Order: sequence, then structure tokens, then C-alpha cells
Amino acid sequence: MNGLKLHGVTIRAGAFLVDAVDMAVPAGEYFILMGHTGAGKSLLLKAICGVQPMTAGTICIDGCDVTTLDPSDRRIGYVPQDSGLFPHLDVRGNIGFALDLIGMDAPQAAARVETLANETGITHLLSRRIHGLSGGERQKVAIARALARDPRLLLLDEPVSALDEATRDELCDLLARVHQEHNLTAMHICHNRAEAARLGSRIGTMNNGRLVSVVARSAQP
Repeated sequence: MNGLKLHGVTIRAGAFLVDAVDMAVPAGEYFILMGHTGAGKSLLLKAICGVQPMTAGTICIDGCDVTTLDPSDRRIGYVPQDSGLFPHLDVRGNIGFALDLIGMDAPQAAARVETLANETGITHLLSRRIHGLSGGERQKVAIARALARDPRLLLLDEPVSALDEATRDELCDLLARVHQEHNLTAMHICHNRAEAARLGSRIGTMNNGRLVSVVARSAQP
């Protein structure tokens, strides 16, 4: 199956257990994952990224088993809640970081950075340092960075929850546009039902480490 498929994904973190999660997100879908704080949502995203060890299960992306692959080989774009930007790099350096890692030639990497900065509306920030950016600007940089290597899967961990309402609306519009224009499969963690209904086609709910429901957006109360 193209897209994301999880089978029996089990994660133990201290006394907490994410227990045998089965999930399928078809290619091109924008999937929302909800649940109370501590339900295991972020652990699941980190396992998909390859930075959280699993005790059992398999992860497939576009029909390829990536369970044992290094994070850098999974072609996943990841946007954490706190943006996760490198403070010692400017905006241009943050967006192009992954391109440097794979050895893309400098002119091609520069063009890619310019394209993504234009798409996310941050061209005027390319020479700025991270510490001087607003929360919304940081998240735009994080989105551009996540798109740099042309990912086949985009994972977003509460990317707009810390922003004011106007900035949150702006970022939701950007995420919807990026998802459509890049034809991405996406999984987005959030707590806000209006945000979920605005972006997701289906909404999953986790509770105490288990995926307890997946419903179509129109079925949400």
C-alpha cells in the first residue's frame, strides 16, 4: 500500500506502553491524530521518524519497510511543536541543512532553499538568525526545512498549538496549501477540533497508548 502503514507498533517508554498500533494512511491523505496529553501520540510520531526505539511492529512508507532504516534514509519531513531549529544557523542554513547532509551541489541547494522560502513566505528572513524570529516565523522555517528533501511523508507534532489565533489560522492555510501542492501524505497531531476539521480528512484518537478510533471528518461531532 502506498502511504503510511503501521502494523503492531509497540513502544515502551518507562512504565508507559504504546500498544500494538495498527494504522493505514493512504498516499496523499492529511490524517489528524488526537488524544489527551500523554496518550502516546508524540512517541508514535518519533517511532515513525526512527528516533524512538520500538519493541515490536513494522512501519512501511509507500510499500517500503523502513522499520530498521536510519532516520535520514526514511525521507520523512518532521515539524515539532517547538520548531527544533538550529540556533547557530540562520534561516537559510536551517532550510538547507538536510541538503548539505546529502551533498547536494551548492547552486542546486541554493535554488531549492529559495523556492521553499518563497512558498512559505519567508524569503525576507533568509539572512536572519533564529533567536529574533516570532513563533509563527519559526514554524514557517521548520515547515520549509521539513520539505527540503522532498519527503514522501510529513509528520507534524502540534505545529500551531503555541501560536495566537491569527497566526494559527495563517499556518493552517499554509499547511493545507503545502499538502496539496506537494501531494504529501501527512500525519498531524493536534488538540483543537476546529484545526482538525479544517485540515484532516480522517481523525484518529489515541488513549492510554492505544489507537481507539479512526473516523472521517464528517463523522466528528
